[in-house]
Amino acid sequence: MRRFVRPIATALTLLLAACASDSRAPVDVPPPVSAGSGVHQHGRLIGLAIPDLGELFGTPSFQVREGAGLKLQYRGGGCVLDAYLYAPESGQGVERVTHVDARLTSGADTDAAACEAQIERKR
Repeated sequence: MRRFVRPIATALTLLLAACASDSRAPVDVPPPVSAGSGVHQHGRLIGLAIPDLGELFGTPSFQVREGAGLKLQYRGGGCVLDAYLYAPESGQGVERVTHVDARLTSGADTDAAACEAQIERKR
């Protein structure tokens, strides 16, 4: 009986520690990319505005403001695509895509271009 108590106690301790995490922890948001920063994101979504994304993918399945940015999430064909939009450095003008992440619904990374195509086909 003793050999079962220790693993259970350890598991419960780990579970409680996980539940006690700080919910105020900062969200990992990709920084905005300026045209002259030397950072290049390849992909056809970079530079698009919200209406452009709507034409391609329809209504986002999830939308959240994260700091100075806006994250739009699209789902389809077994993948999830996150598009991060930021206003120009001048503060004038519309928010545009500066970064894109894609993953399978399992959470594993996947090719953004393939995910874009799957979401467009779903539409």
